Amino acid sequence: MSVAITASGLTRRFGPVRAVSDLSLTINEGTIFGFLGPNGSGKSTVIRMLCGLLKPSGGTASVLGLDVVRESERIKESIGYMSQQFSLYTDLTVMQNLTFYARIYGIPRHEIAARIDEVISIVGIGDYRKRLAKQLSGGWKQRLALACALVHRPRLMFLDEPTAGIDPVARRELWNLLFDLSGQGVTFFVTTHYMDEAERCTHVGYIYFSRLIVCGTPAELKQLPDMAPDGCVRLEVRCPRLAAAMKRLNAVDYTRDVTIFADSLHVLADEGCEQRLARDLEAAGFGAPQIVEIPPTLEDVFVTLTRNRDAERNNV
Repeated sequence: MSVAITASGLTRRFGPVRAVSDLSLTINEGTIFGFLGPNGSGKSTVIRMLCGLLKPSGGTASVLGLDVVRESERIKESIGYMSQQFSLYTDLTVMQNLTFYARIYGIPRHEIAARIDEVISIVGIGDYRKRLAKQLSGGWKQRLALACALVHRPRLMFLDEPTAGIDPVARRELWNLLFDLSGQGVTFFVTTHYMDEAERCTHVGYIYFSRLIVCGTPAELKQLPDMAPDGCVRLEVRCPRLAAAMKRLNAVDYTRDVTIFADSLHVLADEGCEQRLARDLEAAGFGAPQIVEIPPTLEDVFVTLTRNRDAERNNV
């Protein structure tokens, strides 16, 4: 399988501050790579370096076989980029925006009409050709932004929180488009804060305080040793008054971590504690809880990794 992105020891300093430290990764073509991390962790800096917009302070990286320092202009011509904030021209129509970006990317004039028809068909925005961009809903604005980023047929797309602020239906439809394009060989590098989107990615990387902590498939990350400490079990607990029940379980000596997850509690606790836990909740007035053993979610993974890293930093 061909490699779309490779980085080794990639580092970026801003004065005394290390925004990205010694990042190494490999992303194969045709995959959807999810890049997660808290705000300020270095995600945008990594993207800017990989797009050839920011020179690394150290390390090396190549994108589609092109060096990010020596061949940055060729990289810009070969990739697509879609930002979190809608950045197209709101006073232009859908067609005018697409035509503008086709010309910016240097598509020959005689090919522009066919190329625009192609991306309009891909994103399904044909009914809105004459509508001003500012009159589109959030979901349709994102489709237009994706169409503009695809008009020059890039093999690699960088999407910076592409579904932020749009409704769940539009979010799912946009992801369906990404799956279709990935199936055609397009590679995606996607930042997101949504755990359900991370679950859909081929591979996921998690960056925290400038360092890539972990990288792998969602299934691999859920099997990390940190997710199953010796002598522990992960439980889903259903009972009334979740916030009060969480406070109660955080106070006992056989739980390691308790958090609310939708309409239940996720509890990391000592093995064999289920009956004791049930008795404690029932005695405290929470009724007879439903308790089942569960595998970790990706949210569990990232919360655990973050807490462990914070503990390491505090002990230094």
